[in-house]
Amino acid sequence: MPNKNITVVRSMDILNLFIDHTELSFQEVIELSGIPKTTAFRMLKSLEEMEFLEKGTDAKYRLGTLFLKFGHLVSMRLDVRKIAYPIMNEIHNDVKEAINLIVRDGNEAMYIEKVDTKQKVRLYTAIGRKSPLYAGACSRAILSFLPDAEIKEYLESIELKPFAMGTITDKEKLYESIVQARELGHTISHSELENYTSAIAAPIFDHKGEVIAALSIAGLETNYQGEKVEILVEKLKKATTEISKQLGCEQY
Repeated sequence: MPNKNITVVRSMDILNLFIDHTELSFQEVIELSGIPKTTAFRMLKSLEEMEFLEKGTDAKYRLGTLFLKFGHLVSMRLDVRKIAYPIMNEIHNDVKEAINLIVRDGNEAMYIEKVDTKQKVRLYTAIGRKSPLYAGACSRAILSFLPDAEIKEYLESIELKPFAMGTITDKEKLYESIVQARELGHTISHSELENYTSAIAAPIFDHKGEVIAALSIAGLETNYQGEKVEILVEKLKKATTEISKQLGCEQY
């Protein structure tokens, strides 16, 4: 089995058994998987410790709570993308700038959708690309609206590294930008992730009023000056408000 870790493959073989079976005994896992008894015992123990599986008082194995967490995250990301995509297209057709959708992934933000077909100069953004929460308007739109305790913990633990000439590398300035974002309801960045580019971003909230994503309009820095910024901010907030409403957010 070239280029595949046999331990990982066998572990997946065990987990895949639970697609068709709600619960399985140790002996049933051995019989269905064909994995030797000693190896199966070791793998089941590891999967249990990592919460992929749980062992009940009846000695039977079931899928663990970790799958609930992963399932929730996947569902949330699919839901927000499905709702946001037509709205992103509408803004893009209007402003002809790149529209990006991101979600939080630990201490990073991950791009899960983009629309930029009508933008004359393409930016270096791609679905799956990640950036730290402090760098760039879109990422900081999520950071700024996290609970105070999470922001405090993040600021204490993070090391600010430059990505472009405008990246915020001072924690006091970063905190000031967070305060400003909360007051204005949006963020703006200039040359933070890529030189000579700018972005305007706003948060997206779920049914619990918690920030789960952010949407940005991005392009060349020369296009993000003066009155045009106010126009873009208005269009962006209208979009994020609509997405949040469709996700069940009641604060709008």
